[in-house]
Amino acid sequence: MASGFSDAFLREAERHAAWGAVQLETLTAFLPEGPWTADLEACRYRQGNLELRVGVLGTYDTSEQSWMWGWANPGLRGTEVVSPAATVERYGRAHAITELTEPALDLSQFPDPRRAAETLAFTGMGVAGAPGYIGAPAGPATQVYFLPDDARVPRAGLDEVALPRTLLTGARLIGYSARHVVGGYFDHHGVPYRTEGDRIIAELPGGGTAEVTFDAAGRIAGVEAGIPGAVRSPGPGPGTAHR
Repeated sequence: MASGFSDAFLREAERHAAWGAVQLETLTAFLPEGPWTADLEACRYRQGNLELRVGVLGTYDTSEQSWMWGWANPGLRGTEVVSPAATVERYGRAHAITELTEPALDLSQFPDPRRAAETLAFTGMGVAGAPGYIGAPAGPATQVYFLPDDARVPRAGLDEVALPRTLLTGARLIGYSARHVVGGYFDHHGVPYRTEGDRIIAELPGGGTAEVTFDAAGRIAGVEAGIPGAVRSPGPGPGTAHR
């Protein structure tokens, strides 16, 4: 799935893999069941009995197998609803990440174009610092991706007990760089950490420490959290995982 993306993009995607996966679970649990509607001019999204402020991150054309960023959409360019997407584009230019600055991307050469589109949405969510993304069908061949921009959406905190599972799950999501997954998770939560050879050691908010070790191939070999009840979790290696 990830073979068609640049190294710069994959490194960025990995930075958000662990916290982003947890945050998507949190958003899914928060959203009620029900049909959806959107008022793009008002930046409003309604699902069931819940109405949220949102932005349009991008759209995926299932027939053309192509992705278009919201900031490049001719009908939305320059409007408030694509402001979060414009943030992603600016970040891409500042960090030379081509996938974030090209208006449209042809995904037809990916083994699974739809999963490639999800990876773009996931990474855009992370770059924008949004509490998840919402993908919804907007026509027979169009999937639109919204970014919640509403303080009512809960944000998942750092769970020290679940830390081994969280990091291992994140490392399997894309499977490019487990070190970027771990460092990105701690950066997201403002946790200080240091690298010592094949280890990353973090100072946890509860006063304990977390030690993540990597094998010769760069995969997570173990996660040990210095808190009561913590366990050491072996790392089977980051294969490409599908969300």
